[in-house]
Amino acid sequence: MTMIRDPVENEVSAANDCQNRISMDLFLHFSLIPAVLIAGVLSCLQKRQQRLTFDQRLPCLGGRFGIVVPLDTIGSLSNRWSYGFAFGAVSSSVLLLFSERYIPFTVPPWARAIMYLVGALEVGLVYFPFFACLSTPFRMAGGVLGILYSVSWIIIHVWDTVTCPSGEILGQYQKIIVQWPTIVSLLFLLCRFIYVLIKAVRKPEDTDELTEQHQVQHVKRLLKKTPEESKPLGWFQRRVYKWDPYFKFPNRIIGTAIISLIGLYTMTLADYSLSNVAFDHISNWKNTLQHLVNACNQTEALSLMIPQLEEFIYVARKSWLATTIFASLNSVAYTFHILACYRKHLKRLWKGQKDFLPEKFHNPKSAISVASIARYSGWQIAFTLWGYIIVHFVYFLFALLLAYALVLPIQHGKVLVMLSNLGIILVTIGLVIGLVIVQVLLVQIFFLQDKMSPTDKQKPLALNNRKAFHCFNYFFFFYNVVMGISNCILRLLTSIVVGTWLVSRIDRTIMQRGYETMDAGYTTWIGMIFADHYHNNPVMVCFCQLLVSNTMERHNASEYSTFSNPHPQESTVNSLARRRWALLYTLLRNPHLILLRKHHLPTTSSSSPSPQSETVTRAWLMTSQTQSCQAVSQPLPEITVTPAEDG
Repeated sequence: MTMIRDPVENEVSAANDCQNRISMDLFLHFSLIPAVLIAGVLSCLQKRQQRLTFDQRLPCLGGRFGIVVPLDTIGSLSNRWSYGFAFGAVSSSVLLLFSERYIPFTVPPWARAIMYLVGALEVGLVYFPFFACLSTPFRMAGGVLGILYSVSWIIIHVWDTVTCPSGEILGQYQKIIVQWPTIVSLLFLLCRFIYVLIKAVRKPEDTDELTEQHQVQHVKRLLKKTPEESKPLGWFQRRVYKWDPYFKFPNRIIGTAIISLIGLYTMTLADYSLSNVAFDHISNWKNTLQHLVNACNQTEALSLMIPQLEEFIYVARKSWLATTIFASLNSVAYTFHILACYRKHLKRLWKGQKDFLPEKFHNPKSAISVASIARYSGWQIAFTLWGYIIVHFVYFLFALLLAYALVLPIQHGKVLVMLSNLGIILVTIGLVIGLVIVQVLLVQIFFLQDKMSPTDKQKPLALNNRKAFHCFNYFFFFYNVVMGISNCILRLLTSIVVGTWLVSRIDRTIMQRGYETMDAGYTTWIGMIFADHYHNNPVMVCFCQLLVSNTMERHNASEYSTFSNPHPQESTVNSLARRRWALLYTLLRNPHLILLRKHHLPTTSSSSPSPQSETVTRAWLMTSQTQSCQAVSQPLPEITVTPAEDG
């Protein structure tokens, strides 16, 4: 006799068989070995700028085994999208940190914090080669190692997705739906490493300068006397977002946004799938309860609760699934809005404007600002994911309220009852708001003095009809006590709704004025934008670049730029004659420089004067001649030179 299994059991068993064939968690653990080897190779190639004591004992090292920097989170603006896709490859394992199933052994409850720390360090070390191979100055080695590491990860992910595409929650194509952002990110990194290798073979890269091209253009725009003639802005730029071609987001911000979006995508899929499973279980419990009620012949009241429960489950299912879309769109909009706020706040700080910040944050501590750079990305991702769950629950409650207040009464033919209840609520709210407006109008008309000038926008803050105002204040005192109770409750509800709705907005505090320092997320945001302001201000960076460029030009160029040869193909004899003439002219105009020159005079007998005394005599004579000439004619401008070349 053939046993026929349930399709769900077949699917679960197939999924279990696939998990037995290949385990991504074990692959994550075993990836530590090549990751450590790659980090060791890149560290061996890297030379340390400062030598340590053990370098003297081991001179064969040659100052190698320096620190490999995976990512410059402050000043670097190159390879931003490559780093962004590297963060996209990390996203699946970052979400894995929220669970405990990637640990192959069980830990006691008190050690969970240590377990999360160890897991975070493990994930960081496993994905370290992707970032290190992008940032290393040894482009050829970084390209080769990055290609090998990316290919291994792509093979494992594709093999696991193709051989075992099904899952317990999303069905037949679960892994394809969930894993495609990670696979796309790995493919992009592979293409990027191939490009880096080809470019390193063809032409080595030059050293990067302090300034980027967009920063130079930003400073040029500031130095223009008249603003540039621009085309009229479109609707999107006027209403939604006006982009700035001379502003670039750092790789830290782009990577955070990409992980947040991929995390929201995964969270939305999990939310949709788990909610369907949960509502199916609730429906099964409802059917079981109904069978029990029918079998036990319970009372009529209990029998009437079954249809109401069935209706509530149906409404809740539809409301939850509908609000899933709005919650996910809201979180995506928040992610892009935070990018816009980052640019807006940073440009205000560049202009010296701090009035948009609370007064306590005008001069944050340096340690807090630097630590905020490290905290921001992780906190922003966590705030975004948790904010999605909280906002989804708030939307769900509003959807239930709307369904039971408007939709269900209309479906059940209770429109008049619904309208009467709605009318009572609206009239009550209208009376409260109307009496508040009436108080303001009475004060505006009867209890304020007239305008001092017809051009004034409002009346002065000066009382009129004081006795009538005292009577008005007395009689409205008792009503305002009653109205204050309802306004207190409304204030609390509004604060709760707005606070939960903006919980993922780390750029805006949800605390009252004066308590902003208790909002750790907002404090992190302020410290982060101040650190970026001090390190990436285009005017300051361009000024530093000018100083460095002038120093290098003075070091490399000719010491006498005024008399430099305009024709580089001119003979060396002519160039030597020009330099000697420049030296003679400088010494004639500045005879005190003779004492600072290096002389290589031939040795003379003891009877002859010493070279230093002879030099002093020559300098004194030339100084006297120069002073006599200055009495007759106007002095020529002095030429300051460095007395390094003897001519």
